[in-house]
Amino acid sequence: MSPSKSEKDQAKNSDHKHDDVEGEHNEWKFRAPYKVHEKNNSNFKALYEGSCHCGRVQYQLSREKPLDAKYCHCSTCQVLHGAPFQWAAIFHKEDINFISGHHDLGWYESSEKTTRHKLPCKVSCAYCRAPIMDEGRRMILLFPSLIKFKTEEEKKNFDPTCHMFYSKRLLDIPDGLPKWSGMQNDSELIEDTPPEAHKKRKRDLEEKEEEEKKNSAKRQEK
Repeated sequence: MSPSKSEKDQAKNSDHKHDDVEGEHNEWKFRAPYKVHEKNNSNFKALYEGSCHCGRVQYQLSREKPLDAKYCHCSTCQVLHGAPFQWAAIFHKEDINFISGHHDLGWYESSEKTTRHKLPCKVSCAYCRAPIMDEGRRMILLFPSLIKFKTEEEKKNFDPTCHMFYSKRLLDIPDGLPKWSGMQNDSELIEDTPPEAHKKRKRDLEEKEEEEKKNSAKRQEK
């Protein structure tokens, strides 16, 4: 949906340039997660701030804790981050407010290897190339290493809950967290996964199987 005149006027009144607001090529800036917010927006309470390496791209976060945080060891993350694994925190798209650098973003969709803004995609600073986030169809995965934590307590809010694609790992991490061979909750638990995680996985599978039986019985009754 195209931005309204009032939304464009608000953006201009917040010191955003005309060329950064007008035109179809700028409409994405008015949709979450790139929505242009007014300065001192009372509807957005900033709790954290983050930025890329060069500082051109800066953002705020309004949620105290991510919906989840995890380490991903898939080969795509390894290559694109130039690191053994990716540390990512999941947020709603409405939880982030870009305060600068809308025009300094670049996209990359790994399956088609295209730089078009095609979801899901990788988002990075177009100048220093620092990864900013992964944008999905409904959520975003932010990289906590870009956030300026003021205390250890703040950083602890972003502690990961598990490892994904651990079967692709480049190094062992015996930290006692659940370790999934592939996607979380959709693959096998391996290595030093805690016994309680194995038990929970078994319960989840049993409940899923029971639910499928109930649904099958209902379909047969119709």
